[in-house]
Amino acid sequence: MNIKRAKEEITNTVKAYLEKDEQGKYLIPVIRQRPILLLGAPGIGKTQIMEQIARECRIGLVSYTITHHTRQSAVGLPFIREESFGGKNYSVTEYTMSEIIASVYRKIERDGLAEGILFIDEINCVSETLAPTMLQFLQCKTFGNQSVPQGWIIVAAGNPPEYNKSVRDFDMVTLDRVRRIQVEPDYPVWKEYARLQHINSALLSYLELRPQNFYRVQSDVDGMQFVTARGWEDLSNLLDVYARLGLTADEEVLREFLQHEEVARDVSAYIDLYRKYQDDYGISEILDGSVSPEIYQRLQRASFDERLSVVNLILSGLNRYFLDVAECKMTTDLWYAFLREYRCAMEEESQYDLLYQKQLERAEQEFEQNCRSGFLTRMEQRCQEMLWKDLRKWKPAGWEDAEQAFQAAKAGFDRKQEQLIAMEDQTLQKLENSFAFLESAFGDGQEMVVFVTELTMGAEASAFLRDNRSESYQNYNQKLLVGTRRAELLSRLAEDQIRGEEHIRDF
Repeated sequence: MNIKRAKEEITNTVKAYLEKDEQGKYLIPVIRQRPILLLGAPGIGKTQIMEQIARECRIGLVSYTITHHTRQSAVGLPFIREESFGGKNYSVTEYTMSEIIASVYRKIERDGLAEGILFIDEINCVSETLAPTMLQFLQCKTFGNQSVPQGWIIVAAGNPPEYNKSVRDFDMVTLDRVRRIQVEPDYPVWKEYARLQHINSALLSYLELRPQNFYRVQSDVDGMQFVTARGWEDLSNLLDVYARLGLTADEEVLREFLQHEEVARDVSAYIDLYRKYQDDYGISEILDGSVSPEIYQRLQRASFDERLSVVNLILSGLNRYFLDVAECKMTTDLWYAFLREYRCAMEEESQYDLLYQKQLERAEQEFEQNCRSGFLTRMEQRCQEMLWKDLRKWKPAGWEDAEQAFQAAKAGFDRKQEQLIAMEDQTLQKLENSFAFLESAFGDGQEMVVFVTELTMGAEASAFLRDNRSESYQNYNQKLLVGTRRAELLSRLAEDQIRGEEHIRDF
């Protein structure tokens, strides 16, 4: 199955294992809660989905890569204690608590999360001395003589033997006590994740043209060459920071992440082209609605790869505006919820300044707790951090009248709402300008299908379109993305991708 389906299945398993009856007992006894064994190629996102599941289920997560451990750290150190049997004293060997089990208890005490996931990565790559311990862990849910706390679900992950020479096979006895899930690379599924993570637009544009290069592993006389999902995401982070610093990543840098010579060379050439298209076509002018006739003439002569790159550049430009609107809206919604709670509390409290301050302190403490527990996305963290600054700035002071105090606290919110409306109007205009350009350049061809599809699938874009009606989007969405017309255009799009009028490396 793909990683999205695996995440859904693990999420359902977590919910089922943690479901309790009326007496507070787990419906599935702990002894019958089989650990999950997640097997799949390296860099496919096994660790990433654990973080997402824990965040979405609001439970704890303790994660370990078991290859970093020795038998002593996993099982605990032996010590001698005296015991009496049959009237005689004997020295008995016991073990200290495992470092891994201790980490679970620390998580429970620090974050107050009684339930969670204990995730053990690379479980089938352990050393000879640790192998029996891992089998015991999967079979009995213990490290040494210490059990995993009730309410903590075991998920283990490993790589198939073709990717790692250190892999050990599990015997039938062990496999009969786990739920084995096999995961395969899947570009369309990863692309959904990539949109949410705002993976570098040049890399996504390249992968749209060369999806076969998303995940490649091959061995030749020079050794193993590979490209993984992890490689694309890590490279994306570097490229974004490099761009901010005014730096350029050449082919040698790309090879450090895309460890496949042919793919790295291909991507390097495409990124050069992508930057050239950005300059040549003046994407900011397209968004502003001021396009010179020469641009249309050039597009008419352009290859399919070039036309699709221009579409992706326009989408990238729009996505920055969609993201700004999304963050402003999230901050506004949080601010509204804060003010609503404040107004309700004013009915029972007359010290309005103190009430506001206490509510703000509680909200900040909850925010810090959620950050420690890993419950917030990066966007949620950014928006809440901005909100606390605004709330402190607009704290009401010296008002004895409830309505005056509330209006003073609300003044900053009103400004934020005005800012949001202005941002939405500006973004909607840029979207309409983009549609006008693409309509003049391509009509309702494959390029428009790609554009409308990406708007529909993008998280921030689709959220914006739900709140702000775009006539152009509505018209083309109905015209292109329904029925046989959509199938026909997507089929033609696939044919063009295979045929490819020009290859990137020829540039």
